[in-house]
Amino acid sequence: FAPSPNGSLHLGHAYAAIVAHDLARARGGAFLLRIEDIDGARSRDDLAAEFLEDLAWLGLAWDGQVVRQSERLAAHGEAAERLKGMGLLYPCRCTRADVLAAAREQGPDGPLYPGTCRGRDVDPQGAAWRIDMARAIAMAGPLEWVDEIAGPQRAMPQLFGDVVLVRKDAPSSYHLSVTLDDAADGITLVTRGADLFAASHVHRLLQALLCLSVPLWHHHGLLLDAGGGKLAKRRGSPSLADRRRAGEDGAALAPARR
Repeated sequence: FAPSPNGSLHLGHAYAAIVAHDLARARGGAFLLRIEDIDGARSRDDLAAEFLEDLAWLGLAWDGQVVRQSERLAAHGEAAERLKGMGLLYPCRCTRADVLAAAREQGPDGPLYPGTCRGRDVDPQGAAWRIDMARAIAMAGPLEWVDEIAGPQRAMPQLFGDVVLVRKDAPSSYHLSVTLDDAADGITLVTRGADLFAASHVHRLLQALLCLSVPLWHHHGLLLDAGGGKLAKRRGSPSLADRRRAGEDGAALAPARR
């Protein structure tokens, strides 16, 4: 379970944590907790501490030490340098507004980057670094990955285009950092919501390029609100902390685990 401390946990996070915990326990594995705290000023230590209380309230116990993603920035940077040395990354100074204005297609994460800076002489100082997706796919060759629910998948990272792997303000992006951290933690089963299903295409490519271990994936369904929308911090979904402080019994969620 790998939450980001940029907002309180809600019932959707509780479900994700319970699924990860129960699958690990059922298979004699370990339930690991990682705090993904590289989101700049939005990452808050008080929320990371709150998460530990929330999980204990749910009756979930994790194995080993809690890992903080920020402790691995040097390793993330080293992996990015390897990809640069392979000729697979290029600097990009485009803003989100630039991408939105120039995009002609939609990808899983929104407007698809059209390759504006690819092949250009761009000052790398303060720039983000994108992967040359076509070159990376050609280098890796055909790839597959397996989701326990959806079955075998042919990797299609081209759906994302030239995604950012090194942010302007951090030595890696979500795609690179989570792939590296899962390998470093020895994860054999990645459990997460179905909204992240498509991201696994990119992660499988990075595993091949960086010679990392390949896990199984388990993308579970999402809890929805009364209007059919995904529970989310930005939508004001009630937090676990508020429920806990109001005296609700977190362990009472156990019957709804499946």
